[in-house]
Amino acid sequence: MKKTIFISLIILIGFSSIAQQKATVFGGFESNAQWYLNDKNLKDEFNNPTVQPENPLRSNSYLFVNYKYLNWTAGIQAEAYQADALLNLNPKYVGTHVATYFIQFKNKKIDFTLGYFYEQFGCGLLFRSWEDRALGLNNALRGARFIYKPTTYLTVKSIFGQQRSGFDVANSKIYGLDSELSLSDMLKFETTDLSIGLTYIGRDEKMDIENQNFNNLTNGFGGRINYNNQSFYLSTEYDYKSKDAVVQIENQIDNRFIKPGNALLINTGYSKKGFGVDATFRRIENMSFFSERSAKGNKYNDRIMNFIPSLTKQHHYNLANIYAYQAQPNVYLVDKDIVKAGEIGGQIDVFYEVKKGTLLGGKNGLKIAGNVSSWNALSGTFYINTPQDYNTDYFGFGKRYFTDCNTEITKKWNSKWQTVFSYINQFYDKKLVEGEAGIIKSNILAAEATYKFSVKKSIRVVGEHLWADYDKKKLGWRHYRI
Repeated sequence: MKKTIFISLIILIGFSSIAQQKATVFGGFESNAQWYLNDKNLKDEFNNPTVQPENPLRSNSYLFVNYKYLNWTAGIQAEAYQADALLNLNPKYVGTHVATYFIQFKNKKIDFTLGYFYEQFGCGLLFRSWEDRALGLNNALRGARFIYKPTTYLTVKSIFGQQRSGFDVANSKIYGLDSELSLSDMLKFETTDLSIGLTYIGRDEKMDIENQNFNNLTNGFGGRINYNNQSFYLSTEYDYKSKDAVVQIENQIDNRFIKPGNALLINTGYSKKGFGVDATFRRIENMSFFSERSAKGNKYNDRIMNFIPSLTKQHHYNLANIYAYQAQPNVYLVDKDIVKAGEIGGQIDVFYEVKKGTLLGGKNGLKIAGNVSSWNALSGTFYINTPQDYNTDYFGFGKRYFTDCNTEITKKWNSKWQTVFSYINQFYDKKLVEGEAGIIKSNILAAEATYKFSVKKSIRVVGEHLWADYDKKKLGWRHYRI
């Protein structure tokens, strides 16, 4: 394998030297290594002391090289996990191998790729393939992608392939078609942006199940509208996934529990100088989507086909991220005390800048930001005994999963001093979200100050304190950064 990689690099460099005026070679190398030390105070999920890994020194390394000539681009990526991959990464990453490769032709109207590629349809609620090395995630498709732009206002995408899983591919076929029409360009609107899009995605996985009650092919359909007029914007997307076997526990497919899934996302906002508001609403029901049904529930996000992020404020304070919320798209009726089929909720962001020269603004002004996010289970009727089933209320709010209310005040005192004060109130139902007992209510105070010595030098001090009424009852701690 190492010889193959070396020969491929030589060939690419050789082509580049032949046509140096019109060809380019570019790429990169990244390596992340860690040495694991045994901490006797740490315990695993079974409350046993942790032990040092057999291979304490581990590394993830990535080498990619791309060759571009006129409208053609070819690329290859090799990955090495020595002696093993970093802890908590997919155990399928072992050894050194060629991981991905592609060849692409692209001009103003046509974009055609063979090999591995990444793509996203709409917001990604039905389909998204991407790479995140820090998470050890790479769910590229190996196959073909064709993008056609017959006009400036119409784009059509079609895909076919198998999804990457480790250094192999999943045992299924994925088909997709996406189109987007810019009505503002077609009708020549001057101050308004308006576009519509349609999506189809299909996953065909043949199952070895006697008297199978569901189709091998699962179909997903979606539609979206995006509107923007000066300071106001609005976008919405609705997706539907056809009936399929519900998987509640990894590798356990229930041939008797067959349900469809759907998702609704609405985002709107208004902004002008000194003021902005953004609101998001989302409802998802049974929207887990994997290239292999049995992969649902794996903790590595292996073979995941769609992207459903948790729509909450991304805090930059450590204590505010102890009870971080994760989106809940799954159906779970195994425990009578943990009944869920998805989530419903949203968040609102507000920003306001107090003008300079006012009583509150002072000489340099004052910035105030507020955020509220709240997520609940879907309400409805649930049958946990065999045969299992459920019927949800479309806009019904069930038990609360999570709430985060926070405010942040930023004050610049002069050209050298700036301070930030934050208050965060959180509610976290650990049993509903994680399956572990406990409802946690917490309050967090944070303050920071930055002093600039010059354009290139500054010092920043941060203090945080957390009060929690459950879980480990952390009394809080402070940390300082420079």
